[in-house]
Amino acid sequence: MAGTARPRRRLCNCYLMPTQCLPATGAPTSAMSHRSFIWICLLPLVLVTVAFFVLPMAQLVAVGADGPRGAGAYLAILTEPRYRATLINTVLLATATTIATLMIATIAGLFLQRHRFPGRAVLIAMLTFPLAFPGVVVGFLIILLAGRQGLIGAITLALAGEKIVFAYSIFGLFLGYLYFSIPRVILTIMAAVQKLDRGLEEAARSLGASPWAVQRDVVLPALVPAFVASGAIAFATAMGAFGTAFTLATNIDVLPMLIYTEFTLAANFAISAALSIGLGVIAWAILALARSMTGGTVAAAG
Repeated sequence: MAGTARPRRRLCNCYLMPTQCLPATGAPTSAMSHRSFIWICLLPLVLVTVAFFVLPMAQLVAVGADGPRGAGAYLAILTEPRYRATLINTVLLATATTIATLMIATIAGLFLQRHRFPGRAVLIAMLTFPLAFPGVVVGFLIILLAGRQGLIGAITLALAGEKIVFAYSIFGLFLGYLYFSIPRVILTIMAAVQKLDRGLEEAARSLGASPWAVQRDVVLPALVPAFVASGAIAFATAMGAFGTAFTLATNIDVLPMLIYTEFTLAANFAISAALSIGLGVIAWAILALARSMTGGTVAAAG
């Protein structure tokens, strides 16, 4: 009829507010699907963790306590003079390697990150190239440098009439550890330098600070988290490095070589397992301390 007003249709506002048009049962279904997806994603992680970490570590602990000494085997690393001396040698070597690596990598990382010059990319590639080498190859390179038929021996024999050989000494092992530690640290330092606020350095210079003061008071304190993170990784890597020690440590006792000889030559499974647990606990403690100091930014590298 002409005078009758048609009722207005109520349009669904789905295009503007899609959530208002969903059925009431959609939210629980969506939440359940989300939880199922999370559990599906976690399943491989749980399986890998149990199969490759929890079960082997539990078996290692059991083997360490199954020998003639029982659980006392875990104290042997501190009570037996040979094991204690080996632990001290390993810790001192890893500490010296970490300190030297941080010094070299900091200077090189600051320079390479702040300067552009021809051949820079090639130099960075050369510094990080040892990441591709296993420890045995690193040890072989040290032998070629300072072994009985090495380059340094040939030069000193020609100049002084006496061949200098130190590849199989503690210094040769230190050079090997330094060689594979620098690439792991320098990449972290360069990434940290890239994130520094240059405005703070400019402000310090405008207040009359010398270049050395800027580095000491502004740059280095800002790099402390990177130092802690990369230093912990370098220390833990040096503590457990086997390939380089296997090649060079003919007259030196370090924990990885001691574990190897106890396991293969002496067939002392309990002691080798106990020493392995001790080595792992020390490395884990250093990494855990570093994570607590840097807010959980330490990750394994190489």
